[in-house]
Amino acid sequence: MGTTKSWLSRNSTFFVLTVPLLVISGITFLIGDTLLERIVTVLFIDLVLVLALQVFMGNSGILSFAVAGFMGIGAYSSVLFSMTPAAKAAALPDLYGILTQVHLPFLVSLLIGGLIAALVAAIVSYPLMRLSDAAGVITIFSLLIIINVVLVHWSAVTNGPRTLFGVDRFTYLGTTTVFAVIFLAVAWWFKESTVGLMLRASRDDAFAAASVGIDIVLMRYIAFVLSAFMAGFAGALWAHFITSFSPYAFYLSAMFVFLAMLVIGGPNGVSGAVVGTVLVTVLREGLRSVENNVNMSKILPSGLVGFTEIVMAILLIVILILRPSGIMGGRELAWPLRIPRLPKKEKAGRDV
Repeated sequence: MGTTKSWLSRNSTFFVLTVPLLVISGITFLIGDTLLERIVTVLFIDLVLVLALQVFMGNSGILSFAVAGFMGIGAYSSVLFSMTPAAKAAALPDLYGILTQVHLPFLVSLLIGGLIAALVAAIVSYPLMRLSDAAGVITIFSLLIIINVVLVHWSAVTNGPRTLFGVDRFTYLGTTTVFAVIFLAVAWWFKESTVGLMLRASRDDAFAAASVGIDIVLMRYIAFVLSAFMAGFAGALWAHFITSFSPYAFYLSAMFVFLAMLVIGGPNGVSGAVVGTVLVTVLREGLRSVENNVNMSKILPSGLVGFTEIVMAILLIVILILRPSGIMGGRELAWPLRIPRLPKKEKAGRDV
């Protein structure tokens, strides 16, 4: 009994974060509004992507732009196995013969999408993990560019820069709810694991971590591959929800949104990833509603162009200036909720 109570106390953050997500999903299902269901479904997919970003960036302290690229790899890889042969013949006439007749179940295709993204990360990323600070960020950003160039020009597999169509929709609200909770558990487990602890130690002081025998490169490598798997899996979910997309959906504009969600919430904690994703989603939808209403009513002659992106960028700048550690500041929500007490003032003299 004591062991169970202790375990629940240590992992209360997972349950505190899971309950609101389930409530949001349940209320959305009961309301039954198509637009609201679409927004919440995308929210849960974005949450998995932000958690993927947090697993590496939050624990290592290295900014990773490659999440959007791995999302694209997972999306294209999964649909190649889930599309029917007839759909492939229409959308990808130059597809390699070995793939034209393959037609696997949805869940298997999701797993394949995540595994292929993780495999690509495992092959190319180990040397990159030796770099840190500006060099590491620039190199990982270059990896995103390389992935995008491959997706745009590999016409036989991706239909090139054109839209890929013919994907069946298998992703619904219930699907994303289940996987959002699963990957929330994965992100929390990783943070509390030995690898996560050692990775954060190297983030706080790389020299001290190396001096006690922590293999910093290996810890970063494990986190990066896990992050790629989660991003690829989320990309597969997204592809089977949108059903038609192009490589440009997995580039800088998408990456900016994921970064904004994590930075605003707080990159150093799983709670920050969840809070940031929900807040930015609500803010984006509100700003889009304002922008659409203004443009439809023609209040302004030229309309509001890019209003949502500008406000989001300004908010991100303000957060970085006023609270660089994000809204949560690296703290995790836990039960029971505790308000930290201010330290008592020390007495002027010593007791004799």
